[in-house]
Amino acid sequence: MNLAELNKVAKALVAPGRGILAADESTGTIKKRFDAIGVESTADSRRDYRELLFRSTEAMSKYISGVILYDETIWQKAKDGTPLVELIKKTGVIPGIKVDESTKPLPFCPGELITIGLDKLTDRLPKYYEQGARFAKWRAVFNIGPHIPSFTCILSNTHALGRYAALCQAAEIVPIVEPEVLMDGDHDIDRCYEVTEWVLKETFQQLYLQRVALEGMVLKPNMVAPGQKSAKNASVAEVAEKTVKLLKECVPPAVPGIAFLSGGQSDEEATAHLDVMNRLGNLPWKLTFSYGRALQAAPQKAWSGKSENIAAAQRAFTHRARMNGLATLGEWKADLEKKAA
Repeated sequence: MNLAELNKVAKALVAPGRGILAADESTGTIKKRFDAIGVESTADSRRDYRELLFRSTEAMSKYISGVILYDETIWQKAKDGTPLVELIKKTGVIPGIKVDESTKPLPFCPGELITIGLDKLTDRLPKYYEQGARFAKWRAVFNIGPHIPSFTCILSNTHALGRYAALCQAAEIVPIVEPEVLMDGDHDIDRCYEVTEWVLKETFQQLYLQRVALEGMVLKPNMVAPGQKSAKNASVAEVAEKTVKLLKECVPPAVPGIAFLSGGQSDEEATAHLDVMNRLGNLPWKLTFSYGRALQAAPQKAWSGKSENIAAAQRAFTHRARMNGLATLGEWKADLEKKAA
């Protein structure tokens, strides 16, 4: 393991003013996104959409540090025959790859899931590295409900995260470790805090047991927020303050950075929360974004599958990337959104 190189890549992924584009939607997930804009999901339409993002030169070169790709995408070529990975690298952005193989029901644990994909990961990682990937992502999910998450679910999924991270570092690939406590449900912010604390503490225990070098990884957690069906709302300030407080309790300062998932938040909510966290200051790690829908909803809608809309879609993507880039610096303002509207 070349820890110096892993640390260099990890630091680049969380560089101030930049964040990660999560373009790793599964075929099923992107079909749902395309259905919403009236576009048929085919290998070509998925390539065309992702190509327009990767050719958004201003967004990519100024505000994006890395792109998480789906297995299909990392092997695809643009319309002109250029590998999509090369388009990404030309903008100075680091290609990455989602390596988990989604989730399955966790036996004897109703309502809970286990992430799969470890079996052949040792064989897959060198091929991804050869294709240009320098970081990877593995997502574990935890539902909040009556009597869940269970310790069985937390232990099973965090153990898998630890094993995945160790395999990545052995293959000279930076692991993005993503333990996501889902926003589904009617729980309040304090219940989210309690569960996320348990999940993060067990995650770092498993990383320690698997001998993962914290300097060569990036954490991708949820923010501490109430469930989407909660009767109790939380202000932007409360979400930011409780999230930072929790992270300081759970995440060692050796970790170079934390790249939040948006987890169902609206575009502006995800940006506003990140901005306030960075304004709090006195942070031992960089705080940035690894957004999927919160970066892509606007460009998808603007594009709607029509080639004549590519420029408009790229402008929408650049705007959202810039807003989030400012949030990583604590320099975002709501009136910047209005000016762009």
